[in-house]
Amino acid sequence: MGRELRKMSMITQLAWVLTRLRFLLLLSTLSPVIVNAHEVLPTIANLSAERGVLQIEVSANLEALLADIDLDALTDTDEAENAGDYDTLRALNPDALAIRSSELLPLWNEHPLVKAGEQSIELSVVEAQTEQERNTELPRTTRIVLRGTLPAGAQSVVVAWPQGDGALILRQQGVEDPYTGYLDLGAQSPEIDLKGGGALSGWQTFVSYIPVGFDHILPKGLDHILFVLGLFFLSTHLGPLLWQISAFTLAHTVTLALGAVGWVTVPGSLVEPLIAASIVYVAVENIFAKGLNPWRPVIVFCFGLLHGLGFASVLGEFGLPAGAFIPALIGFNIGVEFGQLTVIALAFVAVGWFARKDWYRMAIAVPASVAIAAVGAFWVVERVFL
Repeated sequence: MGRELRKMSMITQLAWVLTRLRFLLLLSTLSPVIVNAHEVLPTIANLSAERGVLQIEVSANLEALLADIDLDALTDTDEAENAGDYDTLRALNPDALAIRSSELLPLWNEHPLVKAGEQSIELSVVEAQTEQERNTELPRTTRIVLRGTLPAGAQSVVVAWPQGDGALILRQQGVEDPYTGYLDLGAQSPEIDLKGGGALSGWQTFVSYIPVGFDHILPKGLDHILFVLGLFFLSTHLGPLLWQISAFTLAHTVTLALGAVGWVTVPGSLVEPLIAASIVYVAVENIFAKGLNPWRPVIVFCFGLLHGLGFASVLGEFGLPAGAFIPALIGFNIGVEFGQLTVIALAFVAVGWFARKDWYRMAIAVPASVAIAAVGAFWVVERVFL
């Protein structure tokens, strides 16, 4: 009777643990709906002024903005309640979608998007062009050129990005020491001097790029999250995890720096499938290996080089400020590290209490690794063939 009670207790514990880990175990049932870990794209805006005319060239995921999806709260447009509206817009041909960019103007002008002092600047669309993206499962970018007349004597402007529209990378053009900023959650820029000189200091740039790096891991870096979890589930001992994280951090720091300066350039069409393959490898090895093999840190280091190139592509989209390149690079990398450590900390909170149990490996680590490998394998196929 006592043995049966102990068995029932174990079953109850396992059921409770697996309930807490449902976000991991359900990964094995993910459908092709989740096809890209970076589906919510930041909007990039280049701001310039000449002869009393303000111009903002916006590169945005127009479908998400028109569908009124809350991009502050989601990492994938398929998770939105109005995902059907997004899919309908995504199916439009590029010319038909570009024409609809003017539908955003009433909202942006009412917000308003740009002010000079206390006066709002009325913007109009002078050009719109949507890229020719054949794969309808992937996001595409629309380039929208906005122009407005500056008030007489205006020396500066403030840009306010609407809440719910995700992140905005704002870059001033055509002046010395241009302003570069990252706005989200309804934030607004400081006053931007139209003659330049608004570049952030090294310290300000460093601090401002930390959340950019963190955001790329949590919540937007699902592929990097799964890779880190793959490292976590190898062993219940801290030593193997530290070895792997150290190798991964060193490697992605190297290629992040080399990629950011343009010394190493590898097409995303090659990097992204390999990143997915790295997820599959570490997860599958977890299933068959019960501890840290001598070659595992070396392999993790090589995979870290790939992930660093992925991080570098993100910085390439943002555009590192020329006058504060090093602080921005370091801040971004520290943000990435904070994100990775947060993932590990959350994993410890979820399962750390049970890591020393005899049943931990077969009941938690192996099923979780199978789920991670399944998602990674799907991404490999999707990124190579679709």
